[in-house]
Amino acid sequence: MVLVSDEVREAVAAGRPVVALESTIIAHGLPRPRNLRVAGELEELVRAGGAVPATIAVLDGRPHVGLDKGQLERVATEDGIRKLSHRDLPLAVAAGASGATTVSATALLAARAGVRVFATGGLGGVHRRWTETQDESADLGLLARTRITVVCAGVKSILDVPATLQRLETLGVSVAGYGTDRFPGFYLADSGHPVDWTLRDPAEVAAVMRAQDALGGPGAALIVANPVPEDEQLDPGLHARVLDDALRACDAEGVTGQAVTPFLLDHLVRHTDGASLEANLAAVRGNVRLAARVAAAWAGR
Repeated sequence: MVLVSDEVREAVAAGRPVVALESTIIAHGLPRPRNLRVAGELEELVRAGGAVPATIAVLDGRPHVGLDKGQLERVATEDGIRKLSHRDLPLAVAAGASGATTVSATALLAARAGVRVFATGGLGGVHRRWTETQDESADLGLLARTRITVVCAGVKSILDVPATLQRLETLGVSVAGYGTDRFPGFYLADSGHPVDWTLRDPAEVAAVMRAQDALGGPGAALIVANPVPEDEQLDPGLHARVLDDALRACDAEGVTGQAVTPFLLDHLVRHTDGASLEANLAAVRGNVRLAARVAAAWAGR
């Protein structure tokens, strides 16, 4: 059912480092044609770190772990590419649909293929006004039952960060800051909230992964929260002002449910003159570089 590229399959079988990459950022997160250039750049960053990239997507109803250039171009340029969470995978497969994978779908398919390390931008989480909407990303529940290491820049700053951290604790998902005791805020190096554990280098991350396996228990993920460099983050004052405006606009226009996150992210891009998009890409690049180093340490290289 899951089609694993020859390169990824051979690397996993040989115990060589592999890094999973999501495809939603390519199909839905960036404008064309920059999205295709960034997709290639991220794969090259993985290779420069000594690992094999495994970009994940569903094409014509077939989940792929590892894409060739033609498949990557389809994800970046083809109209009608859907956005697939893990709940959508069986529907997409049965319908023969094509879609880009979110964090939860990427993590699930990566784990199925034996890939242990996954790099992304920011996780989904608990939405603001959760007590009214009960709106929570599918990322959290999936990570609570999937043994994968996710290198990310925390959770999207438009979310309820403290509630998300509490939810991760309740679900038993391990969270550590990378080189910091503060939880990153996606566009921001510091969300304003602490983390209990700090890991200082890829060897320490790999040691935690080995301890997870040795201890057994529920197959939960490890989140390695890697902050965007401060000199590349979105200006915190600008972020606060624009996000506040975006939330008011969201209310005024009656935007609800799954439409809230793309609405807020789009508002941030437009009203920061693209600065939020550049901070997003800076975070993703840093996470991909670190993930390659973690995968190498995990592989014992």
